[in-house]
Order: sequence, then C-alpha cells, then structure tokens
Amino acid sequence: MPEPRRALLLALLALPLAGGAHASPATDLYSAATRAVNDSYYGWATRNFSLLAGEYAQKLSERCAPQGDACDYATGRAVLGDLFGAFGDDHTNVRDPEGAERLREISQNLAVQRTGLRTVRAEGGLLVVSVTPGSPAERAGLRRFDLLGTVGGQAAGRQGGQNAPVGPNDFVRLERAGAPIELTVQRAGAPEQTLTLTPARLQARDVPTLSWAGADGKVAVIDFPTFLPDDSARQFLARVREAQAAGARALVVDLRYNGGGSLNQCVAAASIYGPVIYKTQFRVGGYTYTGLDGEEGRYLDTLFAAPDQRVWTGPSAVLVGPNTASCAEVFSVYAQRAGARVVGETTRGVGNSGVVFQNLPDGGVLAVTVLRAYGRDDQPLPERVTPDLAAPSDLNALTMRGEDTVLNAALGVLAPAAPVPAAQK
Repeated sequence: MPEPRRALLLALLALPLAGGAHASPATDLYSAATRAVNDSYYGWATRNFSLLAGEYAQKLSERCAPQGDACDYATGRAVLGDLFGAFGDDHTNVRDPEGAERLREISQNLAVQRTGLRTVRAEGGLLVVSVTPGSPAERAGLRRFDLLGTVGGQAAGRQGGQNAPVGPNDFVRLERAGAPIELTVQRAGAPEQTLTLTPARLQARDVPTLSWAGADGKVAVIDFPTFLPDDSARQFLARVREAQAAGARALVVDLRYNGGGSLNQCVAAASIYGPVIYKTQFRVGGYTYTGLDGEEGRYLDTLFAAPDQRVWTGPSAVLVGPNTASCAEVFSVYAQRAGARVVGETTRGVGNSGVVFQNLPDGGVLAVTVLRAYGRDDQPLPERVTPDLAAPSDLNALTMRGEDTVLNAALGVLAPAAPVPAAQK
C-alpha cells in the first residue's frame, strides 16, 4: 500500500467508533467523502490529498472527542470544509442536505413550494437576484436587487460582516414548509416595507428572463440564473430570438449570480456567438462537448462550421462577478473569445474543470472534480475570467440609489458611436 494511503487509513482507524463496531456519523461522512475524492479526483490541485486527509482525520478525531460515538454530521461537514479549503480546489466541496435537495429540485425541474425569489447573502440582508415570472413574489411587487433585511423576524444575509441567522438555504427551507413568510424589504428610493409571502407550488428552476435597458431602450438584458435545467440553453436561445424580433441593437447577458450547471447546456448557450468545441480529459479518456447556433451540436458539423456562423451578430457584453462560477465561466470564456466584452469583477475560479455529484450518508452531496477542461486548440481553459472592463459592484448604489454600476458600465461600452460630423468626413 502506498505510504500516503496507508497514513490516511491509519488516521481513519484512529477515529472514535460507535459501540466498538461502527464509526460516528461524523466519521462515516468524512470517510465516505475522502474515499470518493481519493478514488475519483482529477483536477488541477497539486497538494497530496491522501496526506492532507490524514492530517484532517486527526483534527476530526480531536473535535469529536467530547461527543464520542455521537459526533454529528455537522462536525464532519465542518472538518471536510476545512480539508477541501486547504486542498485548494473550490470545485470539490460538500453540500448539506438542504443544498443537495435544492440541487435535485432544480436539476429535475420538480414542482415545489416556492415564493419565486432567489437570494444571496449581502451586507444588510439577503439580496434578491432573480424573481420568477408569475410567482407570489412578482405578484407582491418584489424586484431584482431588493434587499430582505429580516425574514420571519430574524436578521438575514450578513450583518456587520458576520453571517446572520437566515441565509439562502434557510430561506428555501422556510419556503418548502409552505407557511406565510414575513419579510422586511429595502428598496432604493422607498421606505422599508413589510410583506408577507405565501409560497405556491412552482417549478423549482429559475429561467432566463428578458428586460430592456439603454438610453434608447434597445439593449436586451438577459438575466441567466443557472445552467442546471436540461433545457436552459433552449430557454436562453428563445430569449435571444425574442430580443432580435423586437429590434435589439445590443445584448447583455447577466451571469453575475450564475454558479454553473450542465456542461452541454452552457456550451450550447455560448454557441450563439459562434461554434464551440470544449474538450475534457478524465483520469482515463475524455469527451468533447460541442455547441452550434445556440444548441447542442454534433462534432463534425461544429468542427467544419464557418467561424462566423452565429445567432447573435451585434455588439454584446457579459456581466460577471465573484458569484460567477464553473459553467458560467465557460460561457464567459467562449463569449469573450468571440468578441463579447466581459464586464464586472474577476470570476470565482473553477472554470477549467468539471464535477460529478455523489450522495453522502447525511443526505448531502459531494461535488468532486473529475475532469480538466481544454479549448479547441487543446490548451487548458483559464481558471477564471478576467473582465475586459473592471466594474466593481456597489451594493450601496444598488440598494440605496437603484444604480446598477456594473450594468451601467456595460451600457457605456455598448453605446452607439456618435455620428461623425459631415465636415470631418
């Protein structure tokens, strides 16, 4: 047995056992996750995972000592989080049962109790990053970039730099219960208001939505929340066609809060800008994903397509930020290479790899990196996307003045050129 694996095994055997025969819940979780990473990992991290897992197994043993064989799953998840942080691959991580259930609901487009809001933590509350058309939230008048200061009487988001009691997963848990939820809502230019939302049975996924911006109202803005559903590229292409039919002169694709999803979907969606060939390498073998005309392509058709064969031919910008990850980074890379301007902040940094999900004993899931990503030229894709135009997000401007500084920067890039006076021609 190689020394690193032997060290890991000895460390795991040293953990407390329940009744002398079974490991504690924390140890069960830790063992299952580390075993899966040892067996499947194929990413870009360079640290020796087996040795590192042995070190953190000892730390888990120390943390579990007071609880003994009752050491709980939460403790195992916490130590796994520290381990994966030290390993240095953000794509490899654990999600608790609530996060796993949400992933399943969106991926399978299940009908669940929802208000229609998708949120992220922000200073001062939960920031609303999408509102589902026709949902209870939309009917109540809630809008993108409203800030939920409290949820159910408890502080939400982040307060003073610390996580408040209610985060996005806690909000989803409240939605799933189906009871009315009381919210305090802060919006630019309006006094704080209190609303009560009653969840309704809706499809779990969030769909791309189209709105309009620009001084002439002719810049189509498509908020693309996730690539998880298996028809997300088709939904996106429909919004692009809708924008074209309405006479859009420019296109903005907002991926600031898109954490990724299915590779075939993001590759297909990115091909509105031209043919896309995305190559992967696993421990053994590889696979090539292709996109053509905004849909999943066949390899030879895509390979021999004209480079300028595209759905969208006008100016375009893609909005990105720290919450733009994985497949959303893949979309951004191919859009940028095709000439779209990327505007915002540097992305999360997992765009050069892909994961599979494995079930864990606590009902959660492990995301483990199993592939490395390459372009048509067989060169590795970049780890993260650097904007062509840096435009930091300003939460105060967004929530207090209603000013979206990132979108405004993109609109400046996409503004029509001023006509040249006749005397200068």
